[in-house]
Amino acid sequence: MSALLGLWPELRDTCTSLGLMLSVVLLVGLARVVAQQQLHRPVAHAFVLEFLATFQLCCCTHELQLLSEQHPAHPTWTLTLVYFFSLVHGLTLVGTFSNPCGVMMQMMLGGLSPETGAVRLLAQLVSALCSRYCTGALWSLGLTHYHVSERSFACKNPIQVDLSKAVITEAVCSFLFHSALLHFQEVRAKLRIHLLAALITFLVYAGGSLTGAVFNPALALSLHFMCFDEAFPQFFIVYWLAPFLGILLMILMFSFFLPWLHNNQTINKKE
Repeated sequence: MSALLGLWPELRDTCTSLGLMLSVVLLVGLARVVAQQQLHRPVAHAFVLEFLATFQLCCCTHELQLLSEQHPAHPTWTLTLVYFFSLVHGLTLVGTFSNPCGVMMQMMLGGLSPETGAVRLLAQLVSALCSRYCTGALWSLGLTHYHVSERSFACKNPIQVDLSKAVITEAVCSFLFHSALLHFQEVRAKLRIHLLAALITFLVYAGGSLTGAVFNPALALSLHFMCFDEAFPQFFIVYWLAPFLGILLMILMFSFFLPWLHNNQTINKKE
């Protein structure tokens, strides 16, 4: 009985964190419904939906990161939450990117006009900063023992390897994720969401101990804003340039190398 009583505060705090994340999802979902009904201008509609999607992703990831720090001895629990909330984001944020790399990829492939892409990028960056300060305000309420507002304004460097390895890690994560995102489009929606969630969980497992496996510049800005201020060149290269390098290599590979390989295979079959 005493053991159960000892676990109660930890269980209560975990449930509170989960409740906060689900509340954010519900509030953002409600705001999305209102925006879709009230906003008829395409630019305003795109900006608001992208803002809300990025806000949800960043707020939930702040809380997930905090939970993972409280349970370092139980990585399976953290990975389970990563998988679950990846599913939640995939189901609730349809039609948005929440990632500047996704916007840039569609712009380079001709799926988005430069004007629409710029609006979405602006919405993501503004939302990333807003989510950071909203999270700090929420933590200042002290709903759990580890909710302290000062945490959101301190730099906790997640890069545990040298610069070259960190760049490779983020670039490879971005390459793999956006390759899957691009080539899973013909897969049934229900299966696609699970596949992407599983991939995200694997990437977090594989690269989380190296760089945090963020592969999202807006999310990195929200999570590590103070680190950008203190060590801008390093964080800009790792969390901004490296993910963009990953999608650039992915587009070049699938636009030039794989079509050439496919043509060679076709010729060989004919012969």
